[in-house]
Amino acid sequence: MRSHTAEPSLPPPGTAAEPPSRKAGFAHERAAPAGARAALQRLADHVSAHALALLRMTVGIVFLGFGVLKLFPSASPAEQLAVDAATKMTLGLVPETVLLLSLAALETAIGIGLIAGGRLLRPTLVAFFLHMGGVFSTLVLLPDAMWQPHSPAPTMEGQYVVKNVVLVAVCLVVAADAWGSGSRKSRRRNGTDLPASD
Repeated sequence: MRSHTAEPSLPPPGTAAEPPSRKAGFAHERAAPAGARAALQRLADHVSAHALALLRMTVGIVFLGFGVLKLFPSASPAEQLAVDAATKMTLGLVPETVLLLSLAALETAIGIGLIAGGRLLRPTLVAFFLHMGGVFSTLVLLPDAMWQPHSPAPTMEGQYVVKNVVLVAVCLVVAADAWGSGSRKSRRRNGTDLPASD
């Protein structure tokens, strides 16, 4: 009588067998964070759907805060810098108090317009970009305050100005959507944005 020994089954050629314990471990790892992944996906979808509004309102809150701050004497660290630059731009013809109140009103209005959106958005964006032109002009108008001596590196005040490029980039995205959606609507009304028929 011959005894038969069972030979272990081999995997098909070209495939590597994983230990059962390892497979079970991977399945457990994939199943465990499924709820967390779903929550993150919902959050990502929500942020993606409201990304432009989030960007617009965030810049609006920043502008509103800085504008209101300028209404209180010596409350804004950029107050004197803004007044000095505005004085140079107006050739010293406008009193400093009037300049400061005008800047406060402009920044507050830009903040409100960005937060509110709607019909206020386009004129607000125009005002924003004009204001940013004035802000960046301080790099040329006030070189002693903006740049370190004998160095191309900006001072603390210069860095304060240069960082506004982030706000400009955000509002460029918002403006591209606002003006782009308007042009798409007008093309639809004129019938020029209709899909071509075969």
